Amino acid sequence: MARRVRPLLSVLCGASALVIAGCGVGATGATCPEESTLTAQNFGTEFLGKYCNSCHSSTLKGSARQNAPAGVDFDTLAGVREEAKEIDAWSGAGPNGENTAMPPNGASPTTEERKKLSEWLACGAP
Repeated sequence: MARRVRPLLSVLCGASALVIAGCGVGATGATCPEESTLTAQNFGTEFLGKYCNSCHSSTLKGSARQNAPAGVDFDTLAGVREEAKEIDAWSGAGPNGENTAMPPNGASPTTEERKKLSEWLACGAP
């Protein structure tokens, strides 16, 4: 029975990946260039404050999170680094595409801002 489960899981995971890709959510392929100067101080903190932390803040509870999962918080660098791949997949931009699923309402980042976000995340969110 265990042998039959693995192929089924592979098919289901593959189908899930296709569904997610169809929704515009996926890895952007961004990399960290040697000359990157983006830091939390000159980019990350402002970006997250402007576009993310109205829902993804550890200070928000219940309905104030507007459906953001509990514990998925971007008001600390540790939280951002832990979720970097997911942030990129939902909000970043790079050579493989642009993800615009987040934020779902309100002000939206420009493509250039999304590219900077992905670069900053690829560099480890310094």
